[in-house]
Amino acid sequence: MGRWEPDARGRLEQAALELYGERGYEKTTVAEIAQRAGVTERTFFRHYADKREVLFAGSGLLRDLLVKAIAEAPEGASPLDAATAALEAVGGVFEERREHARRRQVIIDANPELRERELIKLASLASAAAEALRERGVAEPVASLTAETGIAVFKVAFARWIDGTGGSGLSPFIRESLGELRALTGTSRHAVGRP
Repeated sequence: MGRWEPDARGRLEQAALELYGERGYEKTTVAEIAQRAGVTERTFFRHYADKREVLFAGSGLLRDLLVKAIAEAPEGASPLDAATAALEAVGGVFEERREHARRRQVIIDANPELRERELIKLASLASAAAEALRERGVAEPVASLTAETGIAVFKVAFARWIDGTGGSGLSPFIRESLGELRALTGTSRHAVGRP
């Protein structure tokens, strides 16, 4: 290895995305990722448990942002409005990272193991959102329904955003998808409230 360079974690992530795109996830080894990033395998394992986690390392940050935004939503906000504010806060993490998100999603979509891991991540986010809503005093089943609905809205908005072009961020896609859901269900902005 050459002399020390900063941001090993970022270089590992970049190297993994490149190699997964070139060779496929299954055919890429940790040794190859480390070599491309200019670090040792030991350094790789200091940052990631395995090669799959390179794609999911930000899950904890997303969960924390989601929970914090729900907790900090205005007191009178409906459960759905609190969840929407949280989704937009999470969406802010992806600003300026559309190409990275697109490349990551192509890799995930091409591998059943990674698709399963992505579903687990989304289920974990929904559970965290439901718990945050319950802590706001939202009773069941409204808390769980709102959280699951919010994650479904996010999933659809995210897919539309990475497939889109132009400079708009993820938040407009979240609002648009939520508007379509409200039109589908015939609910107004404040029709879903606390029980």
